[in-house]
Amino acid sequence: MKLCPETSENLRKRCNLPPLSSEYNKDVGFKTHLVTANPSIIRKRFQNLLWSRKTFVDDMKVYNHSYIYMPAFSMKTGTEPSLRVYYTLADVGANQTVLFANPNFLRSIGKFWKSRGIHAKRLSTGLFLVSAALGLCEEVTIYGFWPFSVDLREQSISHHYYDNELPYSGFHAMPEEFLQLWYLHKIGVLKMQLEPCEDLPSPPTS
Repeated sequence: MKLCPETSENLRKRCNLPPLSSEYNKDVGFKTHLVTANPSIIRKRFQNLLWSRKTFVDDMKVYNHSYIYMPAFSMKTGTEPSLRVYYTLADVGANQTVLFANPNFLRSIGKFWKSRGIHAKRLSTGLFLVSAALGLCEEVTIYGFWPFSVDLREQSISHHYYDNELPYSGFHAMPEEFLQLWYLHKIGVLKMQLEPCEDLPSPPTS
């Protein structure tokens, strides 16, 4: 899917350290101003930074001078990996700046969406980020929040643009989140981009 072109005025926020290699640039761009880093990703992908940290530091370079936003204090299990990220990047003088989310903000956002019908163990990182963006930005456009395995053209798609790793069963309520975001789109609070910005050939019909 071809996304809308970047402009200098855009504030680009991304979820969970996605790859921005050349094979994806034409679709997702390369600019990043803020990217979230779930502590579980630090544990699984980078072995909690207990051994070699070079791979992590090298992977962060693609985000240039962006902020790395982490929920360090919302759960006890997230504190140690978040601090390891902070000190690893500080020790090497990296361009990125680590920000720790205010746990009171995260709890308030969770209560807000629960009161509007989202019943899950935990909100997705994307919904937290959209909630923050709505409080900071005059206009918000979101991409990649389609929670289904086929697109509007009934073509199979992966869960993420770079892999098909699904969330733990029962942990997030992606369809419920989508319905709430779609409602915000319908009433003009934000724009949800579901179709390609550039025309693509229609799929063949039998």
